[in-house]
Amino acid sequence: MTVHTTELDTRGLNCPLPILKAKKALAEMASGEVLKVLSTDPGSTRDFLAFAKQTGHELVSQEAAGAEFVHVLKRR
Repeated sequence: MTVHTTELDTRGLNCPLPILKAKKALAEMASGEVLKVLSTDPGSTRDFLAFAKQTGHELVSQEAAGAEFVHVLKRR
């Protein structure tokens, strides 16, 4: 398990808000720091995959736990 530096709770928010909030949080983090994003948006798995490809941040892991999704990104 990757140790995260920052945790972001976007539960209850729908696209594009989880991505926008993650983008803002990552901008305030140092290179190599890890962001954990909690989401209830079913489309967030696909969204974070595309976001990581577009921005160069590393998508460390994604998992679904019931109706919740956990995305872990490493700041480039």
